[in-house]
Amino acid sequence: MLRIILNGCFGQMGKVVQQAINDFPDTTLIAGIDRQKQTADFPVYPNLAAVKEAGDVIIDFSHENSLTALLTQLTNKKIPLVCATTGLSEKTQQALQTASQSLPIFYSANMSLGINVLIEALQKITPALEADFNIEIVEKHHRRKKDAPSGTALLLADRINEVCHSKKEYIYGRSGNENKNNLGQMGIHAVRGGTIPGEHTVIYAGNDEILELKHTALSREIFANGALQAAKFIEQQKAGMYTMHDLLN
Repeated sequence: MLRIILNGCFGQMGKVVQQAINDFPDTTLIAGIDRQKQTADFPVYPNLAAVKEAGDVIIDFSHENSLTALLTQLTNKKIPLVCATTGLSEKTQQALQTASQSLPIFYSANMSLGINVLIEALQKITPALEADFNIEIVEKHHRRKKDAPSGTALLLADRINEVCHSKKEYIYGRSGNENKNNLGQMGIHAVRGGTIPGEHTVIYAGNDEILELKHTALSREIFANGALQAAKFIEQQKAGMYTMHDLLN
């Protein structure tokens, strides 16, 4: 039985992960961490240092501030971490890398298996198209999402750029009357509204032909299930930084 500590347990995704753990085989939620005070059928603590239960893995769906506090206490506990918090600064990303030197950490800006299979496909087709096709990314999310562009949109852009012979310049939205829109640019565009869980479209636009690859998240359960698969994976690993690529392969 995999014993899970959930950081950000009362957040939107935290509540989804709670339910997913109940439905997922051989996993149990033994403790939660959150600054909010709500009733729960498991013990909840304000920080990791206060947690009394022995966990096998921590799943983090929180906010950068909460993650930063968690990382300062994590190395003392020596518990593997699955981090799914997005919108991380370069400083926090570096803190994750530093922590991974002493314990196993799994990080993905998107825990969906489908998104990560999409990334594999994008990396296969981009080298054949980049010289003649403009590449644009459009992402849509619910109105409550604070970071833009999404971590997933940046993840897609970075993975595309990894395999480009000529690296693209990121253009975050467009305005004005003198845009060049040349092949050396990659536009990244954010839409916010309603309750859209998440939609990402990568557009390859050439002369007289357009190729679109699209992923739509119909519920948040896909991210919770991906995080639980990652938790089972990371619990068996040695110290280091791991991603969905490691899990899929």
